[in-house]
Amino acid sequence: MPVSLFKSYSWYAGVQDALVQWWYGHNAVAFFLTTPYLGVMYYFLPKAANRPVYSYRLSIVHFWALIFLYIWAGPHHLLYTSLPDWAQSLGTVFSIMLLAPSWGGMFNGLLTLRGAWDKVREDTILKFLVVAITAYGMSTFEGPLLSLKNVNAISHFTDWTVAHVHVGALGWNGFMTFAMLYWLIPRLFNTTIHSKSLMNTHFWLGTLGILLYAIPMYWAGFSQSLSWSEFTADGTLRYTFMDTVVRVKLLYLLRGIGGTIYLGGFVVMLYNLIKTIKKGSLVAEENMSAPALVNATVAHQGEHWHRWIERRPVQFLILSLVVVIVGGVVELVPTFLVKSNIPTISSVKPYTPLELQGRDIYIKEGCYNCHSQMIRPFRHETERYGEYSKAGEFVYDHPFQWGSKRTGPDLARQGGRNPDSWHFKHMYEPSWITTGSIMPSYPWLFHDNIDVASTEAKINAMRTLGVPYEEGYEKVAVKELTEQAQGIANRLMEDEDVKKLIKTEGIDKIEQKDIIALIAYLQRLGTDIQKQPLTSK
Repeated sequence: MPVSLFKSYSWYAGVQDALVQWWYGHNAVAFFLTTPYLGVMYYFLPKAANRPVYSYRLSIVHFWALIFLYIWAGPHHLLYTSLPDWAQSLGTVFSIMLLAPSWGGMFNGLLTLRGAWDKVREDTILKFLVVAITAYGMSTFEGPLLSLKNVNAISHFTDWTVAHVHVGALGWNGFMTFAMLYWLIPRLFNTTIHSKSLMNTHFWLGTLGILLYAIPMYWAGFSQSLSWSEFTADGTLRYTFMDTVVRVKLLYLLRGIGGTIYLGGFVVMLYNLIKTIKKGSLVAEENMSAPALVNATVAHQGEHWHRWIERRPVQFLILSLVVVIVGGVVELVPTFLVKSNIPTISSVKPYTPLELQGRDIYIKEGCYNCHSQMIRPFRHETERYGEYSKAGEFVYDHPFQWGSKRTGPDLARQGGRNPDSWHFKHMYEPSWITTGSIMPSYPWLFHDNIDVASTEAKINAMRTLGVPYEEGYEKVAVKELTEQAQGIANRLMEDEDVKKLIKTEGIDKIEQKDIIALIAYLQRLGTDIQKQPLTSK
């Protein structure tokens, strides 16, 4: 929903937005990073190995099963959240089913190398392809594994997921791209590769880089999960959140080294390919010939039945879309039409104008990349953060902010835990408040003014999206924003450290700064839902 040229709000909110965004997010992986690269594998692997594809029939099953099943799997990123249980279970079931076509494709690729494995020792392009296909097999095994609720309870919000994703991105997508370029560029320019030695160097740098990136992230993920959930003998949490942050710092350093080595291999490839291009000349066109088709609409005798649709690109596209749409319709439509899927909570109210501005700042600064706002129904999470999250809490969240990673602690119940002055100093320099913090500072928030002029448009946009602001409220919104901001500023000025900081930095009219709006939003989080005391019947 557009607010201005550079600002818009997600049409959906809370649970519905989470489902839509992860439906798209997971399928972006499917239809940008998986399916096209499988096409690259099926085209270039047989050429590089000089062997036919092991099984044409298996490739057909692989394609249709993959695009039908992948579209259902998005909810496995939302297990144990406020998403309805039926949607979570649906995502889990179809994620497990994905293992069959995915590994069928991997075996199809590896078995294409039958009789050519002796070449792998000498041919660096084949080395890239073998590692790429292996990485595809590993990541597509791990994806369904992480979709099991008992495994997801361990992996979610940790660096395990980061490791899983990058095995696929660096190993499968990266190495398949490298192999394709090394095979294609010399042929396009009618020459040979500039240096086989550099190509081999690139392979080993890339492989070492992946290992140094992924293994520390697996280790960090296991360490985080085990530490977050450990209790002492007397039933209290053994570790603070910062204990886990300090513990994984070295592993983050190793991850950075691994990524740098991988990038170094990429630079070696660019140099090698540029030198290859310079010593050759582009072959813009190449005359080729193929047997004429007697009738393109009729399958030739002895050909596989699937050929008829392959020769009809428009019909092939339509059929593919139908297969893809089925899963999306089944998952999304009930969530929008069945009211009981998203129960409302009467105490949950829309954000004030100042809190709305603060939320937009929170999103703009990317806080959701490190902080979640979703407390799962686990004892260690409710002990650490508070009451577990309910679907009705997020009905006015455009977009949702549940997050995927806890580099920092969850903020779903942050409101009221610390005074305004704590947040003020923490955002200016986190290490002043939390020893060992790896959170960056945000000094510009203390000098940039709140975009008050956009308040009316934002209120109108939210009302259009169903947020129950009264008609005409936008006319008094700025006044209400100013009053709430002044109240926060007055409380801040009661703290001597804050007064010194404001004077040292030369901050003028603190009540107008972005930091005030952000504090208002953080202090609102979770305050609509108060944990009720247990009562005996």
